[in-house]
Amino acid sequence: MESFYKNTKVRCILALVCCALWGSAFPCVKIGYEWFHVEGAGSQVLFAGCRFFLAGIFTFLMSCILEKRIIVMKRSSVPYIFAQGLLQTTVQYVCFYIGLAHTTGAKGSVINASNAFFTIIVAHFLLKAEKVTVKKAVGCLIGFAGVIVINLSPGAWGSGFSLMGEGMVLLCAFAYGTSSVTLKMISDKEPPTTITAYQLLFGGAILILTGLAAGGSIHGFAVKPMLLLIYMALLSTIAFTLWAEMIKYNPVGKVAIFGFSIPVFGVALSALFLKENIWTLQNLAALILVSVGILIVNLKGKDQNTI
Repeated sequence: MESFYKNTKVRCILALVCCALWGSAFPCVKIGYEWFHVEGAGSQVLFAGCRFFLAGIFTFLMSCILEKRIIVMKRSSVPYIFAQGLLQTTVQYVCFYIGLAHTTGAKGSVINASNAFFTIIVAHFLLKAEKVTVKKAVGCLIGFAGVIVINLSPGAWGSGFSLMGEGMVLLCAFAYGTSSVTLKMISDKEPPTTITAYQLLFGGAILILTGLAAGGSIHGFAVKPMLLLIYMALLSTIAFTLWAEMIKYNPVGKVAIFGFSIPVFGVALSALFLKENIWTLQNLAALILVSVGILIVNLKGKDQNTI
């Protein structure tokens, strides 16, 4: 499996599949808010908790079926995986939903996409083999430029910077970027599927408790809303599991850089399901910039010039 996940073409394809799945979550969340009558921060966090706890159950069942046994963590792994769930699932999504309620969608998208920067920067300090190089820096700058371009529109940026708005979204991006590095650091303690299953269960459970404590509630558990929730849970199961596998066998930066494509997929799929117009020069330019950034980071050849 190691040679499979280390293959450049395989890594690129699987990373883009993960990002496409995560991108599809944007229109799904908006539709889910309507179908489940989600209103207020508490309900949003509760909705997220239901999704990720269900994703944890699916991942656990999938792992048990594949391995033909009940997957159990070693006692020594519990604090590490619990901390991973707290950071990667709970903290990230609490910050995201609170922050997004106090800022514009465009600003939130751009700030949140900076998680790829944080991943590479944090890896530089925590992982000896993951130093920031000129090639990585250039690829990140070009990719991030694409994210900015795709979100540019008259008046979209609003004005000012608030801790509860932009500040919380920035913390969300930092939490996700850091969690990619910590995932790499604990990847040798348990199989990726075991880590993914239990971190989703831990993180999702705390999200549910947090949402309930904040007075959140969701309604409308009919067939269509439940099918949507199941899809959202499954996309998290597949994406997080594949991402964990790739993080284990590849340099973090070479996987994280694909995160810049998530807003591109999000916009495209929002157009498909929410009937938004995307056929503009602006979106094409953004797609080209994101693609170029990904290509630069993944180009073969020596890249020893660190910053």
